Amino acid sequence: MIMDSPGEVTVLLHELNRGNKDAWGRLMPLVYEELRRLAAHYLQAERVGHTLQPTALVHEAYLRLVDQEHADWQNRAQFLAVAAVSMRRILVDYARAHGTTKRAGTVCLDVGEWEPSMDGSRAVEILAVDEALDQLAMLDPRQAKVVELRYFAGLTVKETAEALGVSPRTVKGDWAMAAAWLRTEFGRGTAQQ
Repeated sequence: MIMDSPGEVTVLLHELNRGNKDAWGRLMPLVYEELRRLAAHYLQAERVGHTLQPTALVHEAYLRLVDQEHADWQNRAQFLAVAAVSMRRILVDYARAHGTTKRAGTVCLDVGEWEPSMDGSRAVEILAVDEALDQLAMLDPRQAKVVELRYFAGLTVKETAEALGVSPRTVKGDWAMAAAWLRTEFGRGTAQQ
Protein backbone atom coordinates (compact mmCIF):
# COMPACT_ATOMS: atom_id res chain seq x y z
CA MET A 1 0.00 0.00 0.00
CA ILE A 2 1.29 3.46 -0.86
CA MET A 3 1.53 5.74 2.16
CA ASP A 4 0.93 9.45 1.81
CA SER A 5 1.46 12.42 4.00
CA PRO A 6 -1.69 13.43 5.88
CA GLY A 7 -2.52 16.24 3.48
CA GLU A 8 -1.41 14.76 0.17
CA VAL A 9 -4.89 13.43 -0.69
CA THR A 10 -6.42 16.78 0.25
CA VAL A 11 -3.91 18.64 -1.93
CA LEU A 12 -4.77 16.42 -4.90
CA LEU A 13 -8.50 16.85 -4.29
CA HIS A 14 -8.04 20.61 -4.32
CA GLU A 15 -6.14 20.28 -7.61
CA LEU A 16 -9.15 18.42 -9.00
CA ASN A 17 -11.37 21.29 -7.84
CA ARG A 18 -9.16 23.66 -9.83
CA GLY A 19 -9.68 21.53 -12.94
CA ASN A 20 -6.42 19.54 -12.95
CA LYS A 21 -7.74 16.18 -14.21
CA ASP A 22 -4.19 14.74 -14.08
CA ALA A 23 -4.55 14.68 -10.29
CA TRP A 24 -6.81 11.59 -10.63
CA GLY A 25 -3.81 9.54 -11.74
CA ARG A 26 -1.85 10.51 -8.64
CA LEU A 27 -4.85 10.28 -6.29
CA MET A 28 -6.02 6.76 -7.05
CA PRO A 29 -2.88 4.93 -5.88
CA LEU A 30 -3.20 6.77 -2.56
CA VAL A 31 -6.83 5.79 -1.93
CA TYR A 32 -7.15 2.53 -3.88
CA GLU A 33 -6.65 0.22 -0.89
CA GLU A 34 -9.24 2.12 1.14
CA LEU A 35 -11.69 1.90 -1.75
CA ARG A 36 -11.03 -1.84 -1.98
CA ARG A 37 -11.70 -2.13 1.76
CA LEU A 38 -15.03 -0.32 1.27
CA ALA A 39 -15.93 -2.55 -1.67
CA ALA A 40 -15.02 -5.70 0.25
CA HIS A 41 -17.15 -4.49 3.17
CA TYR A 42 -20.12 -4.05 0.84
CA LEU A 43 -19.69 -7.42 -0.78
CA GLN A 44 -18.69 -9.50 2.27
CA ALA A 45 -22.09 -11.09 2.70
CA GLU A 46 -23.21 -11.41 -0.88
CA ARG A 47 -24.45 -14.76 -2.04
CA VAL A 48 -21.97 -17.34 -3.27
CA GLY A 49 -21.37 -16.86 -6.97
CA HIS A 50 -22.18 -13.15 -6.94
CA THR A 51 -20.73 -11.76 -10.14
CA LEU A 52 -19.76 -8.31 -8.84
CA GLN A 53 -16.33 -8.43 -7.21
CA PRO A 54 -14.61 -5.75 -5.07
CA THR A 55 -12.24 -4.72 -7.87
CA ALA A 56 -15.13 -4.25 -10.29
CA LEU A 57 -17.06 -2.24 -7.70
CA VAL A 58 -14.02 0.01 -7.11
CA HIS A 59 -13.54 0.54 -10.83
CA GLU A 60 -17.21 1.35 -11.41
CA ALA A 61 -17.17 3.79 -8.49
CA TYR A 62 -13.97 5.35 -9.83
CA LEU A 63 -15.62 5.94 -13.21
CA ARG A 64 -18.56 7.63 -11.51
CA LEU A 65 -16.27 9.78 -9.36
CA VAL A 66 -14.22 10.90 -12.36
CA ASP A 67 -17.43 11.83 -14.22
CA GLN A 68 -18.54 14.23 -11.49
CA GLU A 69 -18.14 17.67 -13.01
CA HIS A 70 -19.25 19.82 -10.09
CA ALA A 71 -17.75 17.99 -7.12
CA ASP A 72 -16.35 20.15 -4.34
CA TRP A 73 -13.67 17.87 -2.93
CA GLN A 74 -12.68 18.76 0.62
CA ASN A 75 -10.51 16.01 2.14
CA ARG A 76 -9.89 12.26 2.29
CA ALA A 77 -12.88 11.54 4.58
CA GLN A 78 -15.29 13.46 2.37
CA PHE A 79 -13.89 11.74 -0.74
CA LEU A 80 -14.38 8.31 0.84
CA ALA A 81 -17.91 9.28 1.85
CA VAL A 82 -18.73 10.23 -1.75
CA ALA A 83 -17.14 6.97 -2.94
CA ALA A 84 -19.30 5.07 -0.44
CA VAL A 85 -22.44 6.74 -1.76
CA SER A 86 -21.37 5.83 -5.28
CA MET A 87 -20.84 2.21 -4.27
CA ARG A 88 -24.24 2.14 -2.58
CA ARG A 89 -25.88 3.35 -5.79
CA ILE A 90 -23.99 0.77 -7.86
CA LEU A 91 -25.12 -2.07 -5.59
CA VAL A 92 -28.71 -0.84 -5.59
CA ASP A 93 -28.65 -0.56 -9.40
CA TYR A 94 -27.08 -4.02 -9.61
CA ALA A 95 -29.72 -5.55 -7.32
CA ARG A 96 -32.53 -3.96 -9.32
CA ALA A 97 -31.01 -5.01 -12.64
CA HIS A 98 -30.85 -8.61 -11.47
CA GLY A 99 -34.55 -8.73 -10.68
CA THR A 100 -34.35 -8.44 -6.93
CA THR A 101 -37.39 -6.85 -5.40
CA LYS A 102 -38.05 -5.93 -1.81
CA ARG A 103 -40.38 -8.49 -0.31
CA ALA A 104 -42.28 -7.31 2.73
CA GLY A 105 -41.45 -9.30 5.82
CA THR A 106 -38.34 -10.94 4.37
CA VAL A 107 -35.75 -8.52 5.66
CA CYS A 108 -34.48 -9.32 9.13
CA LEU A 109 -32.00 -6.61 9.97
CA ASP A 110 -30.58 -6.15 13.45
CA VAL A 111 -30.40 -2.38 13.50
CA GLY A 112 -28.00 -2.39 16.42
CA GLU A 113 -25.45 -4.74 14.94
CA TRP A 114 -25.58 -3.67 11.28
CA GLU A 115 -24.20 -6.98 10.16
CA PRO A 116 -25.53 -8.09 6.79
CA SER A 117 -27.36 -11.39 6.66
CA MET A 118 -25.32 -14.38 5.54
CA ASP A 119 -28.16 -16.27 3.88
CA GLY A 120 -27.80 -14.87 0.38
CA SER A 121 -30.52 -12.27 0.79
CA ARG A 122 -28.09 -9.34 0.84
CA ALA A 123 -29.55 -7.81 -2.32
CA VAL A 124 -33.00 -7.75 -0.71
CA GLU A 125 -31.45 -6.18 2.39
CA ILE A 126 -29.61 -3.55 0.32
CA LEU A 127 -32.83 -2.54 -1.41
CA ALA A 128 -34.75 -2.45 1.88
CA VAL A 129 -32.12 -0.29 3.60
CA ASP A 130 -31.85 1.94 0.54
CA GLU A 131 -35.60 2.49 0.50
CA ALA A 132 -35.67 3.17 4.24
CA LEU A 133 -32.75 5.62 3.94
CA ASP A 134 -34.59 7.52 1.22
CA GLN A 135 -37.53 7.88 3.61
CA LEU A 136 -35.29 8.83 6.53
CA ALA A 137 -33.50 11.42 4.38
CA MET A 138 -36.81 13.24 3.93
CA LEU A 139 -37.15 13.43 7.73
CA ASP A 140 -33.52 14.01 8.70
CA PRO A 141 -30.88 14.10 5.96
CA ARG A 142 -27.91 14.01 8.35
CA GLN A 143 -29.20 10.92 10.17
CA ALA A 144 -29.63 9.19 6.82
CA LYS A 145 -26.08 10.15 5.86
CA VAL A 146 -24.75 8.78 9.17
CA VAL A 147 -26.46 5.45 8.51
CA GLU A 148 -25.22 5.40 4.94
CA LEU A 149 -21.62 5.99 5.96
CA ARG A 150 -21.66 3.54 8.85
CA TYR A 151 -23.75 0.76 7.27
CA PHE A 152 -22.75 0.93 3.63
CA ALA A 153 -19.21 2.28 3.98
CA GLY A 154 -18.33 0.69 7.30
CA LEU A 155 -16.88 3.95 8.60
CA THR A 156 -16.26 4.36 12.31
CA VAL A 157 -17.96 7.05 14.38
CA LYS A 158 -14.80 9.17 14.16
CA GLU A 159 -14.47 8.73 10.37
CA THR A 160 -18.16 9.52 9.90
CA ALA A 161 -17.83 12.66 12.02
CA GLU A 162 -14.85 13.81 9.95
CA ALA A 163 -16.64 13.13 6.67
CA LEU A 164 -19.72 15.10 7.78
CA GLY A 165 -17.86 17.87 9.59
CA VAL A 166 -19.60 17.22 12.91
CA SER A 167 -18.50 15.92 16.29
CA PRO A 168 -18.37 12.21 17.15
CA ARG A 169 -20.99 12.94 19.82
CA THR A 170 -23.34 14.26 17.12
CA VAL A 171 -22.75 11.12 15.04
CA LYS A 172 -23.54 8.91 18.05
CA GLY A 173 -26.76 10.83 18.69
CA ASP A 174 -27.79 10.68 15.03
CA TRP A 175 -26.91 6.98 14.94
CA ALA A 176 -29.09 6.26 17.99
CA MET A 177 -32.04 8.25 16.60
CA ALA A 178 -31.73 6.70 13.14
CA ALA A 179 -31.43 3.21 14.62
CA ALA A 180 -34.62 3.78 16.63
CA TRP A 181 -36.43 5.02 13.53
CA LEU A 182 -35.15 2.09 11.44
CA ARG A 183 -36.02 -0.40 14.17
CA THR A 184 -39.59 0.86 13.97
CA GLU A 185 -39.45 0.82 10.17
CA PHE A 186 -38.19 -2.76 10.01
CA GLY A 187 -40.16 -3.87 13.04
CA ARG A 188 -37.29 -5.84 14.61
CA GLY A 189 -33.77 -5.48 15.96
CA THR A 190 -32.32 -3.57 18.86
CA ALA A 191 -30.62 -0.22 18.90
CA GLN A 192 -27.06 -0.45 20.22
CA GLN A 193 -24.02 1.61 19.53
